[in-house]
Amino acid sequence: MGKSENSDLAFACSCGSVQGHIKPDGIKSGTHAECFCTDCRAAQLYFDQPDPSPGPVEILQTSPEAIEFHQGAENLAVMQLSPKGMYRWYATCCNTPVANTFKTPKFPFVGVIVDRIAEPSALGPVISRGSVPQPDGTQKHENIGAAIYRLFKRAAKSRLTGAWKNTPFFNVETGEPVATPAVISKSERDALYP
Repeated sequence: MGKSENSDLAFACSCGSVQGHIKPDGIKSGTHAECFCTDCRAAQLYFDQPDPSPGPVEILQTSPEAIEFHQGAENLAVMQLSPKGMYRWYATCCNTPVANTFKTPKFPFVGVIVDRIAEPSALGPVISRGSVPQPDGTQKHENIGAAIYRLFKRAAKSRLTGAWKNTPFFNVETGEPVATPAVISKSERDALYP
């Protein structure tokens, strides 16, 4: 039996020390997406996760205020693949990637790694696919317009209501992340890319 649309959806790191849930509105307004980009793959490899290639990394894109940690938030850390890269949040207890955010709370976005979600079937079908490899070596986005529309709709609602301030990833007074970002070295980064 599927989850009710009024139910929270649990997520956790691999060892279970970091646990939380996604609120119903965050699931309903979220975008179930797949990403084939080299950065998403590189991040999985950095955290010693199974290589998703040639498949994607599945992500639930939603608003940070929809995310609540109820155990182990002190184990959250954040890395960047480059100085300008996204914040990639992970659990230090077991080196598990948990979510991605932009570098500021003022653009409210979080991409929760679907592998961390207890019942991914509750997310419904994949709506959008990014950087899909093509036979000629190029990449193509599929239904990206829907993902962008939903992203800006969520962000606008979050900003207008002030809900963006309820983020577990940032101190909104200072704009700083709750953990100090670590940017990996160029040599580490080069080793992650084909």
